[in-house]
Amino acid sequence: MTNEILKELGISKVKLAKYLGVSRQMIYNYLELNNLDEWPKDKKMRMFMLLNVNSTEELATIKVTNDYIMQVENILNNEEFVSMKKDFRSYSSKNFTKKNQQILSDLIEIMKEHIAEDNDGEMGFTYKYLTYFLQLLIDEPELKYALAYFAKYNGFISPREFLYDEEKQTTFEGIMFQAMTLFYNGGASKSKIEEAHKRFISDIEQKKEEKLSRTQELNTAKVQALKELGFTEINESNASEVFEKIAEIQARKHV
Repeated sequence: MTNEILKELGISKVKLAKYLGVSRQMIYNYLELNNLDEWPKDKKMRMFMLLNVNSTEELATIKVTNDYIMQVENILNNEEFVSMKKDFRSYSSKNFTKKNQQILSDLIEIMKEHIAEDNDGEMGFTYKYLTYFLQLLIDEPELKYALAYFAKYNGFISPREFLYDEEKQTTFEGIMFQAMTLFYNGGASKSKIEEAHKRFISDIEQKKEEKLSRTQELNTAKVQALKELGFTEINESNASEVFEKIAEIQARKHV
């Protein structure tokens, strides 16, 4: 009965473990028991408080409505807020607004929950990609448009909300919608898709080659600059002079 109610409420094992002050594995152990009366008394009473019942028998009378879900969520969120105060003291000292602290709190909790339940390692790789995504977010405005698109598509915000460049965002969302429609429903030939993917790979490899070539060119110029200046390495005292010499060497090659 307890398992079914928790599933209806959508309470994760991580959140429940935090509320009860036990490990996630212990939650699995508790849920394998026949009923709440077999739980440790203090944990059973905490569950009674969370579910707003006075006995195990009352579990059968619970009706999971929207109001009931909100009631349980409020209890869990208040518990989380208390436990997270320590974690966010350092953020407060950096003048984070309450709104931004809450956003950061939500983000961290979602990641912790996903990774804690990551049995096959997939979420670990996903969050590694997310790290790269966040590193690019400031310099690549299209990534912001992509975030807005998926927030709109899944009903989190209004489709008419435009916090960035409205014209560019509208163009991006229109193209994105067409692409996602093709992805979900088909309509593009397999050969054209494969050809486009080959161009995608080729473009990336070309950029890597250009970057490598540029890096090698800079390393060669650095070695030459150090040699001409009579230095063996770049340090704080000679960095400005060495960089000027590197620029001079590169300018010579393009004359």
